[in-house]
Amino acid sequence: MSLISPIFNASLLLGALSVSAVSIADSKPHSPAEDTEQELQDMSDPLAVYTQAGVGVTNKGLNLKVGQTYDTGNANTMAMNIIEVKGFAGEALGWDGSSQRDDSVDSIRFRNFGVDLSNGRGSQLDVSYDIGSEMGSASYSFIQALPKFGPVQFYPLAGAGVAFANNYAEGTADHAAGYSVPGTFALVGTYSKITITDKIWLNYNPMWMSSLSGSDFYKDNAFGIGNSDVFAHEFAASYQINARANIRYFANWTEYSNFQDGDHRVEFNYQF
Repeated sequence: MSLISPIFNASLLLGALSVSAVSIADSKPHSPAEDTEQELQDMSDPLAVYTQAGVGVTNKGLNLKVGQTYDTGNANTMAMNIIEVKGFAGEALGWDGSSQRDDSVDSIRFRNFGVDLSNGRGSQLDVSYDIGSEMGSASYSFIQALPKFGPVQFYPLAGAGVAFANNYAEGTADHAAGYSVPGTFALVGTYSKITITDKIWLNYNPMWMSSLSGSDFYKDNAFGIGNSDVFAHEFAASYQINARANIRYFANWTEYSNFQDGDHRVEFNYQF
């Protein structure tokens, strides 16, 4: 297998966390036994935690997403697990060139997201795997909600992760047969939310990633041949249809690609 960059989807840690049961900004610590039915949560809050499902139509096919909250045993914290299946039915529904899409699943992703209601801090384990290239990554990051500045709010994040791959860097001196961990990387960035109305909001979520350690080949080419780091962008525009449902447009691109050649999707999310 030839080298490609570690799996990185800018929606990974970004405002696409539209999958949750309590909003940090408006929540107070409570016991799960207090009420049998919790109040519906603010789906525009990147640190919200609620049970949900979503479907997205993308330029590479369909995405499906399911998120389920669970009891942490601590009244001050909330958490959820999210599973995503991406890029299937690409021939029928995608609009990239035919060489870039097919009907099989492109990648899968698992996230465990938790939030501390007492200080507005979130943490996330994120594991992604690209089926075609047999490469993936696992990262852990912290996210902190900052005070609002008028209609704008920032949620800076920082973390680190490992890349893993099957038959990594085939044809080079760093080739490793079978599955291996060729290196580690760091990431830093922010979510930002701009409130337009009570139903419309925008997000711009920049993120920088850089290789930290590993084989020489990985350190020099972690994010594409000759690229040891990458600056990634995500833009989202969202509309809240009602208290339970919204529709969102996402665009993801990097410094090595232009906006038009990036990943684009329209996503419908529903809160249970």
